Order: sequence, then structure tokens, then C-alpha cells
Amino acid sequence: MDSRMHTGSMQTETAQKTVGQYLFDCLKLEGITDIFGVAGDYNFTLLDTLERYNGIQFISGRNELNAGYAADGYARVKGISALITTFGVGELSACNAIAGANSEHVPIIHIVGAPPDKDQKEHKMMHHTLMDGNFDVFRKVYEQITAYTAVITTENAKIEIPAAIRIAKEKKKPVYLVVADNLVTKPIMAREVPMLTRRLSNLKTLEAAADHVRQLLKHAKRPVILVDVKTMRYGLQTAVRQLADAMNVPVVTMRFGKGAFDEAHQNYIGMNLGPFGSSEVQSTVENADCIIAVGLVWADTNTASFTAKLNPKVTVNIQPDMVKVAEAEYPNVLAADMLLAVQKVGYKGRGMDGKLSFPYDQVTASADDPLVAAGYYPRFQRMLKEDDIVIAEIGTFSYGMAEVRLPSNVTYIGQVGWGSIGYAIPSAFGASIAAPERRVLLFTGDGSLQLTAQEISSMLYYRCKPIIFVLNNEGYTIEKYLNVKTANQKYNQIPRWSYTKLAEAFGGNAFTVTVRTYGELDQAINDAEKEISERLCIIEIIAGNPMDAPEFVRRMRSYMEKLEMQRTQK
Repeated sequence: MDSRMHTGSMQTETAQKTVGQYLFDCLKLEGITDIFGVAGDYNFTLLDTLERYNGIQFISGRNELNAGYAADGYARVKGISALITTFGVGELSACNAIAGANSEHVPIIHIVGAPPDKDQKEHKMMHHTLMDGNFDVFRKVYEQITAYTAVITTENAKIEIPAAIRIAKEKKKPVYLVVADNLVTKPIMAREVPMLTRRLSNLKTLEAAADHVRQLLKHAKRPVILVDVKTMRYGLQTAVRQLADAMNVPVVTMRFGKGAFDEAHQNYIGMNLGPFGSSEVQSTVENADCIIAVGLVWADTNTASFTAKLNPKVTVNIQPDMVKVAEAEYPNVLAADMLLAVQKVGYKGRGMDGKLSFPYDQVTASADDPLVAAGYYPRFQRMLKEDDIVIAEIGTFSYGMAEVRLPSNVTYIGQVGWGSIGYAIPSAFGASIAAPERRVLLFTGDGSLQLTAQEISSMLYYRCKPIIFVLNNEGYTIEKYLNVKTANQKYNQIPRWSYTKLAEAFGGNAFTVTVRTYGELDQAINDAEKEISERLCIIEIIAGNPMDAPEFVRRMRSYMEKLEMQRTQK
């Protein structure tokens, strides 16, 4: 059987839905109950239709960029999301968020309200355009950063809307739909819609790949399972867990894939950070004689600047729709089928030798000591609970939280690949909307917060109650570490804000506290855990040393300094 999409009988629907109603019906079928965005005159009809629609509410952001980040966070919790912006000014503001979703394999349905089709056909000089009569230029921009774009009409709505949603789900990428404002309330035309079934693996290729893995495992003494980001995006966590249980071998995660494997599992040994992280993990991976890698993305920030090493001759690289075993490629093999086939090989390891230790297992430092990374990350690890949602900003928090051991069923969100500072605050807003019953913990820096602080206003408005940890280290500390060429850069300094007064400035009620010692931090955490049942919490952490950072960052800095020295000596 081959891997192409199988098409069943054609189905004709005659219900006279409007374009807008049909669009929202399709989104509702995907479990979308909230749509993020910002109002603009070209999307008024979309939003008016949505206000009258049962089952989906509009969640207004303070700007389109933040709304896009919020949609991204929502999709990471619920699997898919939607965003509505206006033409030109709105959609371009959201470009960064959508490009980030593309980079990070996050499906977002981006819907753009456009000028009336009559004005477009007459090439009128309309506001929010480049004043050249070209109404297709922004869609062409989106062609570069989404998996699919379409101009929706009454004639094609029943074809294009389901097609876009299907592509977003299959490719785990954002898609773009633009619809003229005046067409939203027009009835769609009946169309024959193909009934599509799920993709299937090519069984002969699957069998050949499984045989190749069997040969690798036959003589393996030190196999390891390496779990990365696409494990999460493609819903493979259970299959990977079952494989780990069956094989009884060490399991390691990549930085992109933080949270893709249960870190409370007895076989989990830590994060693969190459020479920047645990030497035990590094040795386990580099000395493995068979590596089962699932959903791997071999990028710089995922491989400690490519210092992490894998032996390609013993690596089984399982991707969503193909497998590579050593140098042999096996196309049209679905990851879920391959994981089951590897499990059926029947390899059984010896389990873990001795008790494992993790970087932040020991809570140290006395109550009166000033706050440094080595002391507050163990406290964060201790406060985490099952089912939490944890969001870490791309600053120093991202590096430190990477090595915090998570309890079971924690959703971990970090934009490690795209790495746009300011992502975390609106993403946490989106996650809070997606799962109001779950505890949301946000870890962000003062520099990042200043980019997107407005979304704290949205959290207050929609009664979201996360705990927000703001690390005040007087600027873009991670940027200071990354720049090994100069020191004391003025461009990495930021204005001083009163972070605990933000909620008041936004007209809301929050529990806020500033802490400078471990005793104060412990008390603040205890208080916040009680307060979040009623209100949002902001804990401002004053760094004892503004240039303090996790060991991961320090090692990365040393490596970069060596490279820079070698470059200047040439």
C-alpha cells in the first residue's frame, strides 16, 4: 500500500452557509474555541459574524504581533489555533509571530479581512495599502512564511478553507486565508468536497527500515532514545513513551524538545546540551552504539552551537513521514508506524545503573543570601507540579529552565528556534486562554518583558491568573553573554521600570512582590501559590549580580570566546 492520500467518494453539501459561518464551523470542528486578533475596519464583518456565532469567542490582543504570539501559545496547548487581523497594517504586524510559528512547527490559521472585492478589482487607492492598486502583495509576503495561502471567495470557500486547515494540521505550519470584507456574509456556493482519509505508510519500505534497525540493535550494548520537538508537534509522546518502556534504555531530550518526554520517567537522564551540559548525558549520547532519534531538528540553538555530536552511522532518524537509518533513507514511512516497528524488534536493555542526579535537585543557599541562578532554579524545580504549563522566555531563563526537571504531564513552551524576545508574555496569555483550569508559570526577563508588556493588560482583562517571574538583571543579559567582541554595550541597557506596578497601571488587581533574597523568594512562591486562585501574580526577582547566569550560559560564553580568539589570531 502506498503513502498517498486516499480519496473516497465525493460528497455534496447544499446548506447555504455564509462564508463567515462556514469558516467558523470549520475552525470549531478542530476544537478551536477562541480566536485571537485585533479589530480593523476590513475585518469588522468577520468579527461581527463571530460575535453572533456560538461556540467561539474573539480574544482581543493589544497589537497584532502579540495576538500572533498568543495564538502560537494557544496552539502549543490545544494543537491548533486561529488569528484574525486586518489587511496590510495588521497582517504585517503579525508577520514575526507567523514566521516564528513556521520555524517552530506550530499550526495557526491566519485569517485576514481585506477591502471589498469590487475596490480590489478596480485597483482603487485604498487605505492600508501601498497606494499602487496591488492587493496581492501581502499574500505574496505570506507565501514565504506559511505552508499555504488562499484568497477566499464564495465560489471556492468549501474547497480552500478545509484544504488550508488540513495542510496546517499535516505540516504543523501556519496557513493564510484572506477574504474581502463584503464577501463574509455572502452565501457559499455548493461544491463537491473530497472525503480524505489519513495517510498510510508504504508497508514494504516500513518493513525494510525496521529490518535495518533490527540489524543495528542486534549487536547494540549502549542504545539511547533521543527525543526532540516534532515528537510534541505530531502527537508522538505516547508512542515514544511506550518504546522507552519496552526497550528499557536511557532517554535524552534535545533543547527544542523540552517537555516532549516525561522527565519523571525512570529512564530519563537529562538534556543533550553537548559540552555545555551534563557530561554524563554527553557521554551517553556520544558513546551510544544505536541512537533512536525522534523528530530531530539539527539547528544551532538545539545542538549547543553544533558542539553536540551524533554518530550518523548508528543513528535512526525518525521524522514525521520518513526514516533515515545510517545513510539509508526510507521515504513514505510515518513516525507512529516506525516507532511501533522498532518496539516490535524486541530489544530489551538493562535499565539505568544507579541513582540519577540532575543539576537542580539540591536546594541550597541560606535565606539571607542574594539571588543567583544556582540557587533559584532548584526552587523553581521544587515548586513545579503535574499538569503545569511552563513558559520560558528566550533570555537566560530559557537556558536555565532547560535543565530544570519537570514533573509528569507538564506542557513546556519555549521559542528556542525562532528566538524572538518578547514572545513569552503573550504566549503565556494564549496558553492561559487555552487551558484556564491549569496553572501557568511564566519565566521572563526584564528586557524581554519591555517588548510585549501590554499583554499583561489582556491577562487582567480576561481574568487569566498566571504566576509571572520577572528576572530584573538590568538589561539584555543574554545579549551581553552572546557578544564576545565588546563589553558594556549601551544598546544592551534598558530603562528602569516598576514591574510590580504594571498591573495597577493596566487597571487590574494582582499580587505583586519584589524579592532580593532566597528567604523572600520562598515566601513569595508560597504566597503566590495561594493567591493564583483569585488573581494574577508578579514576582520580581532582583539579581544579586546582573551578569549572573546558569552554568549552561557560562560554558557557551567560554566556547564563543575561544572561537573569537581563534578568528582574531588568523
